[in-house]
Parts: sequence; structure tokens; C-alpha cells
Amino acid sequence: MAETQYLSPNQKALKRLFKNKAAVFGIIIIIFSIILAILGYLIVPDQTPHANNQILQLSTKEQGFKVNMLYKAKNREVPYSDFFTTMIWGKPAIHESIPITDHRVFEDKIIIDKYTGSASSETDTLLIADVLYALDKDSYQFSNNKANFVDIDGKHVEVTTNDLQEELATNVEEKRYLLGTDKFGRDNLSRLILGVRVSLSIGLMAVLISLVIGITLGALAGYYRGWVDDVVMWIINVFWSIPLLLWVFALILALGREFWQIYLAVGLTMWVEVARIVRGQFFSLREKEFVEAAQSLGLSDMRVIFKHILPNTIGPLTVITAANFASAIIIEAGLSFLGIGVQPPQPSWGIMLNEYYSYIGTSKAFLAFIPGTAILLLTLAFNLVGNGIRDALDVKSSS
Repeated sequence: MAETQYLSPNQKALKRLFKNKAAVFGIIIIIFSIILAILGYLIVPDQTPHANNQILQLSTKEQGFKVNMLYKAKNREVPYSDFFTTMIWGKPAIHESIPITDHRVFEDKIIIDKYTGSASSETDTLLIADVLYALDKDSYQFSNNKANFVDIDGKHVEVTTNDLQEELATNVEEKRYLLGTDKFGRDNLSRLILGVRVSLSIGLMAVLISLVIGITLGALAGYYRGWVDDVVMWIINVFWSIPLLLWVFALILALGREFWQIYLAVGLTMWVEVARIVRGQFFSLREKEFVEAAQSLGLSDMRVIFKHILPNTIGPLTVITAANFASAIIIEAGLSFLGIGVQPPQPSWGIMLNEYYSYIGTSKAFLAFIPGTAILLLTLAFNLVGNGIRDALDVKSSS
């Protein structure tokens, strides 16, 4: 006879959650977004800080646009970035990217036809050594098929023409922009991937701030009742009576537009719903026998509140947290769209949408659809997960 498997309430809820296909879809989208946010600069084509490598000749190019690129060394020292610095902040470009249509090599020189975005092109002649090395151009000499120069570190270099020409091949390649470019010639794919960091980080910090404030005030109001509840409810009603966006606008104008100030402003406007949920839960749970037993044992109020009552509110809190996460993403995108949120050149989906919503209805509508779709998918994912958690925690649903 097969042994009967007994599941705890949490295990049953988790089982119901993973039976919900919509919630699973949302979880996959969220996990994928988190992976993109963590890897960040390690996987984007443009690893410069904020993916801000501007190539104006490549302004607003379509998806899949391809161009030959010549990478020319910068004649200055570029700060070194280790693995973790690159992953978090990116790394400065060590090369200047020059789009070209064709190039020809003559002895120690390369003649390039620059891509201009029009039918005509510009011709320029560069020293191959200047393309490959960060050098002091005043020190450059060429004779007997050998180039002699001093690099910016003061090191004397002597190299033959054949070696220069062979090494040059690695500095010319075909570059493809899978999602096209923006009006500054920046890679849309890179900025889209880095934009998920902004949305997730602001959502996370705003939710944490709202939970700290909402749980504290809601727990105190629901546990002590009386004048404490009256004061907390008065504060809640004041915040509730003013539209959320007006609070955000006021706080941002008062605090400033730095990244951490956006966190704080959004978080300070989202605690009200958390406080109301926690207060309602505490009102009902405070009368339960396990609370009376804890109080009769002489446990402190703080221990009863945070160790015995609060863990029983995790279900409703999880649902409201998922909903608030989605709201924070929408608020951040809206603020950036209006120009009072994250500031350029920081990549943000709201900023991208603001720059290109006027292209809707044109052949370049994809510039607006790309960030709009990203906002839609991530917001939908958190709402689907929140609804899935709500249904999974419903004891009336089938196991």
C-alpha cells in the first residue's frame, strides 16, 4: 500500500501556484529580467557606462542594421576596470568607433571611406599605428618599412609594415545592431537591457521602504488600537486623499532627482495600502488564542507583534508587495517619461519611450514599441504573480 504524502499548507499553496500557468509565465519573465539585470554590462554589446557610446552617423537605424566598424585606439590613458567594476558600472571605451563603407591600405596608412548615413561618404587617411596603438603622434617616424614611435606610457615601439597590416584586420569588423539605434546612434539593445536594472532596483527599494513604514504603522495601529489607531488612520487618510502622482512630484521636487531620491519618493507614496492591509490583519489576529497565550506568558508587545502576529500576515503582504512592485515600475516609467525621474544618460525605459513616442505611426515606430513592450511585460509579470499568489493562498481553492 502506497504511503500517503501529507503536504503542509505552504506546500499546498506552492503546488497551486505552479499549477497556475499565467503565474508561472510571470515568474519566468521576472527571473529572466533579474538575470539580465545582474549580468548587465557583461552581456550587452555596448559596455560603456550607461551604454552611452554615441555614433551620430548611425542615428535611428532600423533593427538588424549592419555596418563595418573601424576601432581606433584613443591616444590617452583609459582607466582600468576589473570584472566586478565592469559588471556593475561598465567600462570606458578604449577605442573610438568609426563606421566605414570601405577601406584601403597603403604602406603604413589606411584610407577609409566614412559612413555618413547618406549616399555620399567622406574619405580620411589615418596612420595604421595610430589606429592600433595609443601613441604620441609627434614621435612617429616611418622608414625602411618600419614604424617607430613612443606610446602614451613612454614605451618605444618598432613594428614592420607587414605586422601593422596583419594586426589591423582585428580592428575592422562588421557590427550589427539587433534592435537598431536611437537618435544619438546608441545601441538600443544595450540600453534596453540596462533599463531593466532601473525598473527592478526602483521597484525593489520602493517596496522595501513601503513595507518598513507600512508594516510598522499598520502593526502599531492594529495591535494597540485606541488613540494610536486614530493617529495612524488620520495619517493614512491624509495620504489617501492626495493623488499618488502629486505626492511623487512634490517629493521629487523637494528631494531632487538623484537615483536614491527616486527610490525614496516612490517608496514614501506606496506605504498606505500596506499599512491598511496590516492593520486589518492585526485587528482580527489580535483576538486569536495564540496571541492571548503569548501575552499571558509575559512576552513583550514587540515580540508578540513581530514574532507571533506578523508572520501570519505574510500571505496578504506578499500579494500587495507584488502589486506594489508593478506599480513602482509604472510610476518610475511615468516619471522618466515626463522628464522628472531618472535623468539621462542613465538608460530608462520611460526615457526611451519619451524620446520616441512621436515615431508611432512611422516606419521607425519600433523605437517606441521596444521600451513600451518591456514595461508592459514586466508589469504584467508582477501582476500575474500577485494574482497567482492570491489564488494559491485561497484555502477554498482545490489542492
